[in-house]
Amino acid sequence: MAVDETDKKTSLTTTNFKKTENKENLNSIKGIDSPFPTCVVGKNGKIVSANQFIDRVFLYDALEDMDFFGLTGVKLETLEEISIENTYVTIERNGCIFRLIARDTESDSYLVTFEDVTDLEELRLKYIENRNCMGRISIDNYEELQNRVSIEQRNQAINSIIALITEWSQEMKASLNRIKEDEFLLFFPFYKLEQAIENKFEILDKVRNVDTGADFPLSLSMGIGISADDMQETENLANSAIDLALGRGGDQAVVKTDDKTTYYGGKTQARERSNKGKSRIIAHALKVLISQSDQIFIMGHRNADMDAFGSSLGVFRICKLEDKDKDITIVVSTVNKSLRDIYQSAEDMETYKFANGEKALEQIGENSLVIVVDTHRASYVDCPELLEKAKNIVVIDHHRRAEDFIKNPTLHYLESYASSTAELVTEILQYSGEKKLLVKLEAEALLAGMTIDTNRFAVKTGVRTFEAAAYLRRSGADTTEVKRFFQTDLESFKIKSRCISDARFYDEGIAMSICKGKNEDAQVINSTVADELLTIKGIKASFVAGRNQQGTTVISARSLGDMNVQIIMEKLGGGGHLTTAGAQSDDLSPDEILEKVKELVLDIS
Repeated sequence: MAVDETDKKTSLTTTNFKKTENKENLNSIKGIDSPFPTCVVGKNGKIVSANQFIDRVFLYDALEDMDFFGLTGVKLETLEEISIENTYVTIERNGCIFRLIARDTESDSYLVTFEDVTDLEELRLKYIENRNCMGRISIDNYEELQNRVSIEQRNQAINSIIALITEWSQEMKASLNRIKEDEFLLFFPFYKLEQAIENKFEILDKVRNVDTGADFPLSLSMGIGISADDMQETENLANSAIDLALGRGGDQAVVKTDDKTTYYGGKTQARERSNKGKSRIIAHALKVLISQSDQIFIMGHRNADMDAFGSSLGVFRICKLEDKDKDITIVVSTVNKSLRDIYQSAEDMETYKFANGEKALEQIGENSLVIVVDTHRASYVDCPELLEKAKNIVVIDHHRRAEDFIKNPTLHYLESYASSTAELVTEILQYSGEKKLLVKLEAEALLAGMTIDTNRFAVKTGVRTFEAAAYLRRSGADTTEVKRFFQTDLESFKIKSRCISDARFYDEGIAMSICKGKNEDAQVINSTVADELLTIKGIKASFVAGRNQQGTTVISARSLGDMNVQIIMEKLGGGGHLTTAGAQSDDLSPDEILEKVKELVLDIS
C-alpha cells in the first residue's frame, strides 16, 4: 500500500558560496560557508570540494576526486534536474535521512547541500502510521438468512461472525462499534491496514466458512477510507468504499485513499434477492421522470451487444407506455456483425428512431432524459458528451460497480446478482402497465440479451431469470427466432475453430488463446471461444484475445467461480462479473495482454 508523499517542491538553501571564475580557484576552496554539510560536484561527477560539516554525511577523510554517484547513488542527470526544477531527493547515510538539494554554480559544477531531516521524516512516518483509518463492515445476505433458517440457526451463525469480527478488530487495534444488526463501524491505525493487506483480508475467508444452516454462505463487505486531509474526508471515502463493495456483489474489501482505490476478495457471486419490491419502486420512479421530460435518449455502451440493444428496445417500450407521443431516440453509433440482423429488423419496422452520438448531441434539449443501459461507467457509454447535456440521467445495469460510476444519476438500478440488464428491464416492464405490453421483436431482443449473457442459461441464472424469460415467452418471443440471431457465417465459424485448436493450457487450470488477424466481430468471437474452452475438463478459467477491425485488442475472460476474472480485467481497464469479464486496449497486442494476464493470475493466486 503506497503511503502519501510529502510535497517534493522546496526552496533552495541559501549559502555564502561565492562564484569563482576558474577551476583553479574552485579547487582551492576547502571550506564552504554553509551551516549544512555541503560539497561541490564537478560536471564530470567528481567531488571538487567540501566544507567541514560533510563528515555528518560521509565517513571518509578525503572526498576530493571521489565519484559522487558511487557515494550517494545520485546521478549527474538527477543533480541537473534538481537544480532546474527546484526539487530535492532524499538519501539515507550514517543512520540519518538527508534532503539533497543542488544548484548549478555556472562554473562547471553543482553546489550540493545535505539537510538533515531525520527528525522530520520520523515524525512524518509516525503521523502516517498512526493516522486513523475508518472502516465500515456490512454482513451480506443478512435479511435472506433471517427468512431461510430458524432463529436458533440464525443467532448461532451471526454470533460466530460477530466473534470473528471482534477478534479481527482486536488484532487491528481497532475501536469497533455495532451500529445496526448487520453493520459495524471501526477506527484503526494506518500501519495495521498494511498488515491486513498483506494477509489479503483473511477475515473474508473466515466469515465465508461459517456454517449458516442455509444453502448459501454469509459474507462481509468492507469499505475503508484513508485521507491525508481530515476525518470528514476519511468518512466520505469509507462511505464511498462500502458502496463500491456492495455494488460489486459483496464478499470483498475496498480501500480508498485520496487518489487510489484497491479491491480485495470478491470470491462469491452476488446473491439473488427474492423480493421484487425494488423493481416496483424503480418502475414508478422511472414513470415520473419519463412524464416530466420533453424528449428521451436511450443509450448503451460502445459497440453494443445483444443485452444492450435488447434492453434499449425494452426501455423504449416502457417510455411509450407512459406517453405514446413522447420523442424517444435510441443512440447506436456502430452496429457490429452480431447485431446486424436484429438491428435491420428493428429499422424495417419504422417504429424506432435511431441516431448516432453526433446526431443525438444536435437534438438534445434542456429538459431531456438520458437512460443508460448495460453499463454504469461514463467512459463506456456510446456518447459520453450526452451525459453532460442531460438534465436527468437514469442508469440500469447488472455489472459489478466500478469506480468511474456515472456522476450524480437521478435514478440508478444497479443489481449485480441479475443475469443481464435485459432481466432487470423485463421486471420493470411487468410493473409498467397491462400484461400484453411488448411487440414480438422487443420480447425476442430481450430474451436474446438474457440468453447471450447467461451462455444459454448455463451461468448466472436465478429463479428471477427464468421468471423473466417465461414472461417474455408469454409476450410472444419465439425461441427459434432468437436462435437465428446467434447464427454466424462460415468464416467466423472457421476463426473460432482455429482459435480453439490453438489454445494453450497451463497447470493452474488456465486456458489461453489468440484469434489471429482483425475481426469485425472480435468481441463476440472471443467470448464464444472463451465459453467453449471452459467446457474442457480441468479448466477453471479461460482468456481469449484478438483484434477488432480498428486494431484495438479485445479480451474476454471466463471462469467457473474459483477465480475472480473481474478483478483481473479491471487491472487492464475493463470489468464485468466474477465469472464473466472483458477489457480492451489500444496499447497492448493480444500476445502482450495475455502476458499481462499471466502476471495478474499469479498475483491473485
